[in-house]
Amino acid sequence: MDLPRFADRALALFAHAALLLHWRPDDFWAATPAELAAILSPPGAMQAPPDVHELMERFPDG
Repeated sequence: MDLPRFADRALALFAHAALLLHWRPDDFWAATPAELAAILSPPGAMQAPPDVHELMERFPDG
């Protein structure tokens, strides 16, 4: 079975970022995979790690 090459996957992801987010190549390559996944995921699909919630309770902004 042939696996897609990195270049093929990167081009496909860049096409999505360019079309949906109006990102230029520099924007795409400066983003981390986690940032790209978060911005392309449906609202509410991504959750913060549990330690962030613990920190928010320990150090509230209010």
